Amino acid sequence: MNFGLPSVAAAEVPAEGFVLDVREDDEWAAGHVEGALHIPMSGFVARFGELTEAVEDGRRVHVMCRVGGRSAQVTQYLLQHEIDAVNVDGGMLAWDGAGRPMTTDTGAAAFVL
Repeated sequence: MNFGLPSVAAAEVPAEGFVLDVREDDEWAAGHVEGALHIPMSGFVARFGELTEAVEDGRRVHVMCRVGGRSAQVTQYLLQHEIDAVNVDGGMLAWDGAGRPMTTDTGAAAFVL
């Protein structure tokens, strides 16, 4: 589901890659990529400055949601603002399916909501 945008498979996101999670708070709480920046799509434009501060070094942004639809929209927005961004194909479902590690802020077992 790449929507004609640059995309990467969840299994190919570098371990040190910068991940932007645009899912809502309840989805994030259930399980997320450790070290990811969480800015829900519903408030993304208002919080855009948080992302630009985080990627001042020009690192590629790997945008993630549950399956890839919301992240595709955010990826398009970032590309329009000349930020190097790719959509994580299949989102957190693909991440989990690839056996990539997930965490929670509470220490509970992580899962994809």
